[in-house]
Amino acid sequence: MKNQTILPVKTAALIAVLACATSLRATTIQTTAVLNNPASGDNAVQFVEFRNSTEAGLLRDAYRILATGDHDYKGHRAKAMHSVEAAAKLLGLDVAGDLKDRTPQALSDARLQEAQGLLNRVLESAEVKGQKKVVKHLNEAVNQINVALRVR
Repeated sequence: MKNQTILPVKTAALIAVLACATSLRATTIQTTAVLNNPASGDNAVQFVEFRNSTEAGLLRDAYRILATGDHDYKGHRAKAMHSVEAAAKLLGLDVAGDLKDRTPQALSDARLQEAQGLLNRVLESAEVKGQKKVVKHLNEAVNQINVALRVR
């Protein structure tokens, strides 16, 4: 009689353990699939890494420099700003806005060159990390700064 009572308890315990193990395995597979699936957004995983990184600070600084530059660049400074905004958005950063403080043309040129240097550093990092869309926007920003600096 004692064996008849113990057997159902052992069976129930075994079923419970197997059910938990199956549930845990399914959760692990789903989590791994989300983290490893490029379609789920490599950028989503990189947001946490990038927001607090040196590159994030460089991107913000470059944007601030562009935003306070002189308006006399036939729209290329603004186009560079939009490209930086697009790259920042892909990385989960908010840098938007056109700041009010303006600088004289000569100083503005020097500051745009400084911003270009900062963007090149972020660009190198984005290339290493394989962030193709970010690289595209940053290249466009650098190119727009090149054009802006040729405007006289």
